[in-house]
Amino acid sequence: MHGNDGALVLFSGGQDSTTCLAWALDRFARVETLGFDYGQRHRVELDCRDRLRTGLAGLNPAWAERLGDDHTLSLDALGQVSDTALTRDTEISFESGGLPNTFVPGRNLVFLTFAASLAYRRGLRHIVGGMCETDFSGYPDCRDDTIKALQVALNLGMERRFVLHTPLMWIDKAETWRLARSLGGEALVDLIVEDSHTCYLGERGAPHPWGHGCGACPACALRAAGYARFRATAA
Repeated sequence: MHGNDGALVLFSGGQDSTTCLAWALDRFARVETLGFDYGQRHRVELDCRDRLRTGLAGLNPAWAERLGDDHTLSLDALGQVSDTALTRDTEISFESGGLPNTFVPGRNLVFLTFAASLAYRRGLRHIVGGMCETDFSGYPDCRDDTIKALQVALNLGMERRFVLHTPLMWIDKAETWRLARSLGGEALVDLIVEDSHTCYLGERGAPHPWGHGCGACPACALRAAGYARFRATAA
């Protein structure tokens, strides 16, 4: 527990950000959440956030006391300048440079900058994001070096001492499931399976053992494979 220091969690409504929210609720006295509407193809993820927040509060009385305000910011401009498979109805593929066309250039840089601006106003020092350099599809703005460099820039530019936390940075999806179970038991795992959303195509439909999604896009493939490894080694 970091005393009275508050945290702001980048909370999309997906598996990773839900796990990060539980991680923050376990550590900080006050936790607020922030979601972004940037015209994403899988905007249904934003509709999951209220159910997940309510579910997390119901799992642990201490979490319920620490869970503070929720915020949603509209970033239409990001979607307008991003010709990607996450912001356009186009087939997911790999580009000539090796990156998937689901990469939204600058997205995490923009997200964290706006998060820091909100944290500044809300008096929150800690900012928590689900960036990961293990299962990350090669996105350059998910790398640890990027996050560390941005922390320096934000602190210089705002005369603050923000701390950017990335609890998933060095773990894969199977370990992310294990982290969720260690924080909230099988009840948290079930909540993530039933109510979170990670599929790039925004499909809900009938649930798979690992949750809702098309089952074929890169996000679904990572989540399904991680869940299978998690269950195969579950004690």
